[in-house]
Amino acid sequence: MTLAEVGGADRTRRATAAGPTVVLLHGYLGGSAQWSELEEALSARFRMVTPDLPGFGRAREAAAPASIERFAEHVIADLTARGIDSFALVGHSMGGMIAQEVARAIPDRVERLVLYGTGALGCMPDRFEPIEASLDRLGREGVARTARRIVATWLAHGEADPAFETLCAIGAQADAEAARLGLNAMALWDGRAALSELTMPSLIIWGERDRSYRWAQIEQLWRALPGASLAVIPGASHAAHVEKPLLFRLILEDFLNGDG
Repeated sequence: MTLAEVGGADRTRRATAAGPTVVLLHGYLGGSAQWSELEEALSARFRMVTPDLPGFGRAREAAAPASIERFAEHVIADLTARGIDSFALVGHSMGGMIAQEVARAIPDRVERLVLYGTGALGCMPDRFEPIEASLDRLGREGVARTARRIVATWLAHGEADPAFETLCAIGAQADAEAARLGLNAMALWDGRAALSELTMPSLIIWGERDRSYRWAQIEQLWRALPGASLAVIPGASHAAHVEKPLLFRLILEDFLNGDG
């Protein structure tokens, strides 16, 4: 099963079979469909929960929150409604910011924390372009063109990557207002002061060619999180889970199975 084959499926309430629960939170202009191959690979041993954040993916009709904290409240309420009391939490990019807020709010329920291609400062000072520039271009170009331009920066080989068109299609599903609010929410968020509170076992995953989150943000997470390990994926950029899917899965699965 490929990303393209599942791109049209309604996955907003998708959870797979029994086992420890793993919650995957996508990032800006992402959606649950981006996790399809990883979900399929892990679903025999883990209960995989892959929500679409409000305003994005198949949840584009839902009103998007205006802050990272409100996104986290939505995720917590959704997991509570599903009866999920404890889980490992994986957050990618903006989803990693949301994951930090979830872990801060309900640390007793987050057994393990994976922060992937993300940081503790939402304005991303070394991003491929300032968030203000992305907001301006979003207003002038619309969601679909913005998705194509930004997705190209997520992949080490840009538009030549086989996953490019599928990731663009997922990004283009976002509601225009949600896309605007998401950028604003990131620009205003700063989670640095709370890092020392996140004492659960944690793993930071980073593609060495990531143009959204540079090494300075990754190093800050690694040094500030009390229980953090670091995995750097060579030759990958911001979407390492589709660029190097086997290596990404093995790293994640090793952490989920670990004792530390």
